[in-house]
This record gives sequence, structure tokens and C-alpha cells, in this order.
Amino acid sequence: MPEQFQPDQQVDRVADIHGTRTPHAKGTVWPARVDQYLDPGVEESDVERWVQSACLLCSNGCGVDIAVKAGAMVGVRGRATDVVNHGRLGPKGLYGSTRWASAGDRLTTPLVRQGGRLVESDWETAMGRIVERSRALLDEKGPLSHGFYTSGQLFLEEYYALAVIGKAGIGTPHMDGNTRLCTATAAAAFKESFGADGQPGSYTDIEHCDAVFLYGHNMPETQTVLWARILDRTRGDDPPVVVCVDPRRTLVAREAERTGGVHLAPRVGTNLALMNGLTRELFEHGWVDDDWVAAHTLGVDDLREVVAPFTPERVATVCGVDADDVRRAARIFGESGSVLSTVLQGFYQSHQATAASVAVNNLHLLRGMIGRPGAGILQMNGQPTAQNNRECGADGDLPGFRNWDNEAHVKQLAEAWDVDPMVIPHWAPPTHAMQIFSYAETGSIGFLWISATNPAVSMPEAARIRRILQGDQCFVVVQDLFLTETAELADVVLPAAGWGEKTGCFTNVNRTVHLSEQAVEPPGEARSDLDIFLMYADRMGFTNQSGQPLISWRTSEEVFDAWAAVTAGRPVDYTGLSYEKLRGPSGIPWPVNDEHPDGTDRLYADAVFPTDTDVCETYGHDLATGGTVSEAEHRASAPAGRAFLKGAAYSPPHELPSDDFPLLYTTGRTVYHFHTRTKTGRSRDLDRAAPDAWVELSAHDAAERGIEEGDWVRVESPRGAIEVRARVGQVMPGAVFAPFHYGHWQPDADAAPDAGHRLANELTMTVWDPVSKQPTFKTAACQVTRLRDGDGPAPAPTTAASAPAGPSRRRPRPTAGGGPTTSQVLAETPTYPLDPAQGDS
Repeated sequence: MPEQFQPDQQVDRVADIHGTRTPHAKGTVWPARVDQYLDPGVEESDVERWVQSACLLCSNGCGVDIAVKAGAMVGVRGRATDVVNHGRLGPKGLYGSTRWASAGDRLTTPLVRQGGRLVESDWETAMGRIVERSRALLDEKGPLSHGFYTSGQLFLEEYYALAVIGKAGIGTPHMDGNTRLCTATAAAAFKESFGADGQPGSYTDIEHCDAVFLYGHNMPETQTVLWARILDRTRGDDPPVVVCVDPRRTLVAREAERTGGVHLAPRVGTNLALMNGLTRELFEHGWVDDDWVAAHTLGVDDLREVVAPFTPERVATVCGVDADDVRRAARIFGESGSVLSTVLQGFYQSHQATAASVAVNNLHLLRGMIGRPGAGILQMNGQPTAQNNRECGADGDLPGFRNWDNEAHVKQLAEAWDVDPMVIPHWAPPTHAMQIFSYAETGSIGFLWISATNPAVSMPEAARIRRILQGDQCFVVVQDLFLTETAELADVVLPAAGWGEKTGCFTNVNRTVHLSEQAVEPPGEARSDLDIFLMYADRMGFTNQSGQPLISWRTSEEVFDAWAAVTAGRPVDYTGLSYEKLRGPSGIPWPVNDEHPDGTDRLYADAVFPTDTDVCETYGHDLATGGTVSEAEHRASAPAGRAFLKGAAYSPPHELPSDDFPLLYTTGRTVYHFHTRTKTGRSRDLDRAAPDAWVELSAHDAAERGIEEGDWVRVESPRGAIEVRARVGQVMPGAVFAPFHYGHWQPDADAAPDAGHRLANELTMTVWDPVSKQPTFKTAACQVTRLRDGDGPAPAPTTAASAPAGPSRRRPRPTAGGGPTTSQVLAETPTYPLDPAQGDS
């Protein structure tokens, strides 16, 4: 390893979220900085071995080594040679990666419901109950009686095994993951524009861009290391300009102001109106590469017509932004040599989600700004293995980005699995998560298997979801690490092994594949999710047409090799990857094959897209209605490898403010927690930083209601209410923000309130985007009423977007208290498999 310098000892990375700056100039490699955290009392000399992995607490996919001592995980350090993070880790990665593993409330034995309550059991009994119910329903009602709802946090091998079980063993279309709540719109937007899923851009585009546009993406809190990468460009020579689209004044907004960019704060639910206005400005000012568009796209005339009415003045009226700010943002996009765009939940979970996200793709296509260094699109993921769920087909898609409506694609899978093509469900679109729970509500789905996710907290209209899960009409199986709010309602609970306790691969946002090696044994009788799925397949006796077991794999490596073979010739090509190869360079982006043996940093460098009718993952949709394009219509358009420019007119959100509910409610995340806190809530450092739920109001809206910092308030929508403390904060007037992480579980069980009193999703709607089917978490009408004085400030952090708006009589203390970490900048940056300074593509 190169010589180290600038050691920063005893750094509190709760207070200092993004760590030591390493500024550098445009076109140069991001310097390496190795972050490390060890449990209290553990010295580096105590570590017996370091085990290769990658962080599993956001979608960034940071390379990490796990410290092992006496059979336990005792800390982590970033991998200096990893292409994703160059050694850095964020607060969740440092403080949350390993602390949950030794928590006293881990599930260590199966549980079964007996006499109305869950009691300890054994694997034979628990799996026996599952198989008995599964077989009975298959015999009585057939495969449509079964549903599977999984995660964005399992390993690739586990998703693929589950996909084969569901699609070829049972033959059910009712398969989806909580990726539907998170980033289904990312996949939908890629399919609509480019013909198939897969991030066109690369993290290395940060090193080359002239501007960074972040659309509904609070990157400093959702992908902390990626934001550190941007900061190191904006603080270096020849920095990029930042443009922020967000109704809160996040750290992104502040950096936009500092770099001479723009902060656009549109009213909740008006993203598409803003995007149509930005697109119109490109046409209006001649910032369109007409020759490139003519050669490589379809639909430009229709798009021009759709966006024509959205003048800056109309956008200002609809969105509540300044018309000149719209002009300024469009000019930055139109005149910059290279732009990197990132998109996340502020678009995906809002009104007209797919149309707004596709509009980001349109901006890049109109300028021919794709497939080259600095000109990238990252329709981000929120979870670490959301990409694998989409690739492998555990979310309802067909494995390998195949088209369920293409008979040849179905036949390819049938041949690979040696099953009749008619067994594989492809007679209608796959069932999305919201519909799966509706079927479970009526008993149409009588068997629902939930793995590694907590829908009792994370799904919209949460009270309804809890009623579904605890009803007698559906048999519920849950496998997880802890007795979550969802597991408490199950009929059978299976103890699962977690990260570091099993081996497998996962793929992060920019297609980079990591191998995570097993570091320690799981506790008690806990088993890996893969072993659990294989146990079920064995007990069910699934066979192929040759009479052999449908699933013969026994190890994760065997599953990986089978998966790689299935990807041959598809956009998501893993055929050049193996465990052996992944144990070398740290992080390799797909496709990896004979043509690209070392991986592919960015897609579409040749401006050829997988849109051909016989290749594409979907024939497309009407972005406004969700109506499908037929194969004949798609073929008639003769894509010939060209991208689609698609647009839609803006329409108002489903629920507008009223006299009773005059404010707009939106949910989101905090930097210190991941999803429903199953892991991060068990880290003392992270829990102290954000220990309880809160709600944020603008100073204007708080004053109108007589609300001060820390007051207890009631937040109510037409669907429910919560009672939490108020942060007078950084949201725009008329908007209300609540973090969605908090259910009824608390580290101190005696202090846990009723779930409905603090669960943000009590208020959200059972409404979804017509194309991506992603729920609309970020547009609901609400009212906020003061209940009583608080006993102090709100429990919201002060370090990022939840910082207070100004002085108050209950001024919160600055958020701090993370355990000491070390951070060392390397004097010589290691060589990475794809060197961004060379602009590899």
C-alpha cells in the first residue's frame, strides 16, 4: 500500500459526516482516503483477519474489509483500491455495519404461531408448516395463490434462486421487492428511454463533469461517500457548478448556492412541470444537438410539442419557483460541456414519477450528452442490491433484463431451466407490490413470503398493511434478522444470517459487482437466505422436465455461475465474471465478457441502445396513462438502436391542499438511519444521533400555528395521524417533511410508543405511478396542529437538511457523539481497474 500521510485520529464521524476533504482538479483521479472504525477496546493489532466485502447500508456499494476477532465482527475499514469509494466510508458504514450482529435480540431459532402468539420451534417444524400450507394452496387454487415480497438487501445469488423457485417451480407472477417502493422508477425510466435497465453513467463522471444536477436527491444523506466525491471536485480547481431540485434547503442546495448554481424548490408534486420547462428552454435557445438527435433518437417533434406550453412564467406559477431561476438552470445545462445528472426519491416517490425521470434522460439525449466522460445519468437506487433484484427477476421482471412479452425471451429461460415455457408466467404484466398486498387483503393470495424487509413500517397507508398481515385470510412467512414489526405479525418466522455471516455478490448503483465473503458464523440456528430458499425448494420437490431437481445448486458460487450463464448476450452480461475474478480487483462494473474482460465504466459510448424490438426489455408505455405499447406498434417505429424521446403533459397531484388539510406532506430519510432501522437502530452511535421521529415545518407555517421548536404536534391526513415533536426547519413554506424510519420498535423496549403515533406512513396514500407502479409517498395533503409544549428540542439531527431554521428558546445541541474513527489520506493514489483520468468507456 502507498505511503500514508495526513492521519486524522479520533474523528467523530457523526458530527463530521463526510470526513476529511481531498480536493482535486477536473480530469484527475479522486485521491484515496482510508476510513476505519473498530469497536471500543479493540486495537488494530487485535484484529485476527480482514475479510473482503462491501458496505450494505446504502446503494453506493463502498468496498470494505471486515475486522474479525475471536469469531466476531469488530469493525470495518474502507478498501483503498476499490473503484467505488477509494477507501472512504460514511457514518452508517462505519458505525452500523457490524454493531447489529451481536445485538441481544437477534433471531436464532425459527418461530411458529401457536395459540395466537409466536413460540420458539425448530427448522423441521417451521419448514413443515410452510410446505404443508404451500402444497395445500397449490393443489386447491394453483400458483396464483402464492406471493413473494423481498428486498433490496439480499445477495444476487439469493434473488436468482428465489426467481427460479417462483417463476419455474411455482409459476406465480406475484413476485416483487421493496425496490418497488424505492427505485422501480429508475428501472422504468431506463426502459422507456433506452430499451433496457442499467445505469448509463459512472461515478467517474464526477471527475470529468462541468455541472452536476441533482433531482430530488439529497445525496449528502442518502449516499454520503458519493457526496464526498462531489465535494472534492467542487472544492478543487476547475470545479463543477451544482444545481439542486428539492423542496428542502439541503446541503446540496447550499453547495448549489456556493458554486454559483441554482436551488430550485418546486412545490411538492410539480416535478414534471419543472422538467417540461427546462426541456422547452433547450429547444427555445438552440441548445439541442440536432444532428445527434436525428441520428440516435426517435420522438423529438412530439416532445417539442408536449413541452411548448411550459414557459418559465408558467413553471413559476405551477411550481412556486422563480422564472429566472428556471432560465438560469436551463442555461447551465444547455451551455455546459458535460453534465452529470443524478435522480432519487424526490422524483421516484412523487407524482408523475416516471415521466419526470424520463425527462432527465431527455435532457441528456437532446444534447447528445451520454456515453462519454462527465456526461452521465445516474437514476440512483436507494438500496445496496436493488439492482440485483431487478437483474435477477425476484422483483417480477424476467432474469437478464428479458421482456415478459417476448416469446423468444421466455423460451430462452425455459431452456436454461429445462421447464415448459408455459410454466413461466408471461401472459400478463408481473404483479407489483401494491397489488400483491391487495390480493393478500382479499385472500386471493393465501401464502405470502416476506424476506429481509419490513412492510409494516415501510409501505404506504401502514395501518392497512398491518391489518392485512395479521389477518387470517393469508398465511405469512417472514425471514429476517430480528423480530421486526412485520415479523411480529407472521405465522412463521425464520432466522436469517446477515451481512458478513454468508457469502455472495451484490451490484451497486453504477453496475459495479462486489463479492462479499463470509467473515463469521451466524448465531444459533440462523441460516443464509439462500440456504432457506434451497431448503424450501428441496422440501417442495420441484423438478424440471427431465425429472431432475429444478434447483441442484448447493453453494452461492454455483448459483452465481448459473446466473452468469443466463445473462449471456443480454445487456446485463456477467459471463466474464467469477468468484475468482472478483477476489482480485475490488469492484468490476458489468457488462463483463469477452469484449469487455475488465468491465465497462459507462454504457452507450457508441450511441447504440438496446431498443430493437427483439432485444428490448419492454415495448414501452404511455407515460401519462401507463397504457402499453404493443409489439406491432414498437416494431413499426423501427428503433434500430435509437433511444426514445418521450414526454407527458403535467397534471395536478392526486391529493391537493384543502381547508381541512392545507399543507403538503412528504417523507424521506436521515443520514443516520437506513430504512426501518433494523440495523442502524441497534448502533448506539447512530441511534443517539437520531433517536426518535419528528416532523419539519417552515418557520412561516410554524409561526402561523403557534408552534415552536420541540413542541408536540399532531400531523393528520385523510388516512391517519401521528404525534411527534416539531423541528422548525429548512422546508419550503407549505411543505411538511417526516422521516419514515420509525415504527414502534425502540432500543429501549420500555420506551416504545404505539406504532401509529410515530409512523410516517400512516399518512401516505395507496396510489402509484401508472408506469413504474411505484407508490406516491411524497404527495399527500395534511394539517399540523400544536398539542403541547415539548421538554426540549426535536430529536432531529442538526448536521444536514434537518438543521433548525434559526435560533429558538429550545436550541438543540449540535449532533455529535460518534465513536472515534481514523482517516488516512494516501500520498499515492492506487491504480484502479478503470482509471477515470483516462476516460475509459
